[in-house]
Amino acid sequence: MKVKLESIHGDLNFKGTNERGQSLQFSGQQEAVSPMESVLMAAAACSTIDVEIILKKMRQDVKSVLVEVEGTRADAVPAVFTKIHMHYIVSGDIKEDKVRKAVEMSMEQYCSVSIMLSKSVQITHSVEVRMAEWNEEM
Repeated sequence: MKVKLESIHGDLNFKGTNERGQSLQFSGQQEAVSPMESVLMAAAACSTIDVEIILKKMRQDVKSVLVEVEGTRADAVPAVFTKIHMHYIVSGDIKEDKVRKAVEMSMEQYCSVSIMLSKSVQITHSVEVRMAEWNEEM
């Protein structure tokens, strides 16, 4: 796996590009996602992909997954994350116990990002299940 990071418009603004040509923008000036915000997003994305795959294998009718992530950072430099809480909101015709199991499997066995971070960060999670809201237009 290889990526590149290059300076773009203005100070402390960068574009990261993968080998497939897909890119993300980062900023140390709050003009784009910060590197630390991207770590939280990466943990959520990695785990959410797992959760959706696991729930579909469990034959659960997942309509959407939203993960709200909150990271607490140290007050000293380097301001690393000390705690991360991930709150999963899953919608669809699904059973809460299946969602809990899928999240636990992701966090403990499959999500490379969260497992890597858990070596130095306390990671907790919670689950909320919502019935899918149907909007049918006539």
